[in-house]
Amino acid sequence: MSLSHLAALLTPDARCVLAFSGGLDSTVLLHQLVCWQRQHPQFQLRALHVHHGLSPNADSWAAHCQHLCQQWQVPCEVLRVQVDGHEQGIEAAARDARYQALFQHLQPGEYLLTAQHLDDQCETLLLALKRGSGPAGLAAMPSQRIVGENTHLRPLLTFSRQQLESWATEHQLRWIEDESNADCRYDRNFLRQQVLPLLHARWPHFSAAAARSAALCGEQEQLLDALLAEQLAQLTDELGRLNFTPLLSMQEARRHALLRRWIAQQGGTMPSRDALLRITREVMQSREDAQPCLHFGAFELRRYRQHLYWLVPQPSLSQHSLTWHDLSQPLRLPEPLGELQASHDSPRLRYPTDDEQVSVRFKAQGYFHLIERAGGREVKKLWQELGVPPWQRERIPLIYYNQTLICAPGFFITREGAASNEQGWTAVWLQQQ
Repeated sequence: MSLSHLAALLTPDARCVLAFSGGLDSTVLLHQLVCWQRQHPQFQLRALHVHHGLSPNADSWAAHCQHLCQQWQVPCEVLRVQVDGHEQGIEAAARDARYQALFQHLQPGEYLLTAQHLDDQCETLLLALKRGSGPAGLAAMPSQRIVGENTHLRPLLTFSRQQLESWATEHQLRWIEDESNADCRYDRNFLRQQVLPLLHARWPHFSAAAARSAALCGEQEQLLDALLAEQLAQLTDELGRLNFTPLLSMQEARRHALLRRWIAQQGGTMPSRDALLRITREVMQSREDAQPCLHFGAFELRRYRQHLYWLVPQPSLSQHSLTWHDLSQPLRLPEPLGELQASHDSPRLRYPTDDEQVSVRFKAQGYFHLIERAGGREVKKLWQELGVPPWQRERIPLIYYNQTLICAPGFFITREGAASNEQGWTAVWLQQQ
């Protein structure tokens, strides 16, 4: 093994972060990156160790990683995460928690490197077959992918575990062994310990052949990405909502291909075919007045009018209330809603009287008369006219003077809250980006 695989992915002045577990794979990659840095002094490297807390040895593993990084003069930070495996199993939950922590701690322009190898790729392909995945799932792990504003690289995908062991032996490297890797209750360990040895005994190049199949599936997916990109862009607005009406008249295969790519764009994992059928039947084809919601891991898919929304569930704030004591100071709203500020540039609200207390709530009931509109409206009808989806309505700040609704910043002002002369103020909602 030379370092040519690093040269194919990295520039000499790249800034990289290694996900360092302390196992064989990431120890070999760390050593190779240190060697690369010695050849290219402008190359920047640091390591992140994710502490899941699932093993009694987790603290000693973190200490081992920090000691080795200190020995090789690589900055290393330990990230502690909580893993809840009730919904999706401990393997998937640990993986999701790990990647979430890693990407959260990347700086702009940094590459994330992970140490998956050829045998891992084969295992991933077999697990995808077990799930009944299509070409996207069978494409397994790409050597590089874009996640948000960062790039994720896997430099070791063409090397077998045996090759990594040879490198480690040659350079007298020390690594840790996770005792859970021997537990065949986990699907990946079952494949690694019991299935792949049989396959390799019969077909020694099985992993390499499986990797070629994954690469071919990946090429087909890239072609579909290119062919469908323009149509998907036409169906998706600047808020990420998908106009699904045209999908209903398409052939199922094309509709599913577009849905998969839209979900991937929103940060979701690849849905199964059954999940896609449920999206069509239970969401897109539901009654006009229905409020369907499907859950996908940490996300939910909802419909409002002719659009699909891919959302992170947010709690209702209907019982929440804040007092705005001093209009000269911003009022911080519950996370992640941002803050309210009082502006005097365009006075549209009257000032409160001495006996009126200014408060912010997130729920209104009743019948309201708005300025510049004839007649009154029930609050539900009002939100419908404004095109606000039901799940957003109880997360919009409403300004009250005592028990009287004055306005919803950016949406409406009631007649009771309107300024009658040039004296007044305007509530500005600065939403968190």
